[in-house]
Amino acid sequence: MNDEYNVSIILFPDFETLDAFGPIEILGKHPSLHVTCYSQNGGLIYSAQNIATYTLSFDAIPDNSIILIPGGKGTRSLVNDLDFLRALDNLCHNADYCLTVCTGSALLARTPHLNGRFATSNKKSFAWVRSQNESVQWQSSARWTVDGKYYTSSGVSAGIDMALGFISDKFGRKDTEYIAHHIEYHWNDNPYMDAFAFKEND
Repeated sequence: MNDEYNVSIILFPDFETLDAFGPIEILGKHPSLHVTCYSQNGGLIYSAQNIATYTLSFDAIPDNSIILIPGGKGTRSLVNDLDFLRALDNLCHNADYCLTVCTGSALLARTPHLNGRFATSNKKSFAWVRSQNESVQWQSSARWTVDGKYYTSSGVSAGIDMALGFISDKFGRKDTEYIAHHIEYHWNDNPYMDAFAFKEND
């Protein structure tokens, strides 16, 4: 990776607000990261909480980006949107890193990128996410996972911990602790400590 990096946030109708803006708060605090929001066709995109965000189109996403895919209600229909999935497949192929939050991993799992890899998701939606691709090594107890260039997190607020974990991996613990302190956030820094772990008999 170079000295400065583009972070491309993938938005879609009914994305979960904190899934996107929690990591944006973290990643946008690092001086080497430049965050921009994108959607398939650009324009205003409304979150599940009806928050409007202006986006550029996928065509404007530079290669070698850090891609972040939030989850939310909108993923339920997008897992069957072949045009969106083909575009996402191409974006992730050209990205340096791909990060997903919550059910965003279901979208990535509908491409070949997670085949045979470790991944996790929101435990309340875990069975549905897992059904999108049985070849993924789904982790039922993980705050977040890392497998190669792919980072996946559990539900909603877990994306903040994953984003801090990504900062730590790429820029060091000192930078991570500075950001966490700056936003008065207690970082859950152990990806294996999952208080919301899904159990088969839940």
